[in-house]
Amino acid sequence: DIFKGSVDEVHTRSKEEESIGHPVRVLREENYALTSLLEEDIEPKMDAFINHPEAPVKNMLLSDINLLWDIDKHYSRKENVIFPFMEKYGMSAPPKVMWGVDDEIRAAIKDMKRMVVEEDREALKEHAPMTITKIKEMIFKEEQILIPMILEVFTEDEWLAIADDSEEIGYCIVSPEGKWAPNRVDFIGGLQKKEEKSSLPDGNIRFGIGFLSMTELEKIMNTLPVDITFIDDKDTVKYFNLAKERIFARTKSVIGRTVQNCHPPHSVNTVERLLEDFKAGVKDEESFWINSRGMFILINYYAVRDDHGKYLGTLEVTQNVKGIRELTGEKRILAD
Repeated sequence: DIFKGSVDEVHTRSKEEESIGHPVRVLREENYALTSLLEEDIEPKMDAFINHPEAPVKNMLLSDINLLWDIDKHYSRKENVIFPFMEKYGMSAPPKVMWGVDDEIRAAIKDMKRMVVEEDREALKEHAPMTITKIKEMIFKEEQILIPMILEVFTEDEWLAIADDSEEIGYCIVSPEGKWAPNRVDFIGGLQKKEEKSSLPDGNIRFGIGFLSMTELEKIMNTLPVDITFIDDKDTVKYFNLAKERIFARTKSVIGRTVQNCHPPHSVNTVERLLEDFKAGVKDEESFWINSRGMFILINYYAVRDDHGKYLGTLEVTQNVKGIRELTGEKRILAD
């Protein structure tokens, strides 16, 4: 049984990965749930749907396939949380291959659902077994190759980071029974503490996640296809970016002025009401949109608060969304 077997042969250290909430245990529990869903629900119902058209199983089968799509979270955690650490250790080839197969499985599940909806039983005779086999093969590769490989190299702090980031993506079919905390006396927050002690390159600013140089930060803000203006908690203009094509004119002289003095008299009352609502916590955002100079202009206002909810200021984000509103269909290839 590839789900309940011991990993003594490949991992002789402590069995921390068997603890509740550990990312490896979560992966294994999800794989067990996926196998149960395939073998106990989807396969028998698919057989009935294909070979016994009169059987009333279509809606139940579609419900099971919808649940199977939870596999997207399983794969997304693997691709976006585990693979980056593998690449750090020079393991770049396995993630690329595995990610490619993950995408094939995603596409196959979507096609399988479409065939059930359209009652294309002939196509399903070949496609459904192929899809199920691919999923089971991936489960085997994760259990017998991926997990033993990463258990050998990932540190406890890296597993902590993986467990923390996994919450952002979510889980597949089953959720962890609890949050994992490693069995160590000096546990003080794992990777976060390690990062706090690590050196910061000269001229860089550390954020909650990652760091940037002042040049990188400024160029990122100016590359964004939106006009951004920040007003502090005293209603004073503190910053605006230099977007390539500004929608409303801004000059350096606006810095340090109160926002009320930057608007025509007829709109000051609206500005003050909005800021009062933000400061009082009545609202967190507000939007306006206007037609002007051949553009459809969307103006969003956001209350900026600290981690405790204290009001820090207001962010104005202005964008010409005319082109976005005209988009239709899909675009999946590079433009020439």
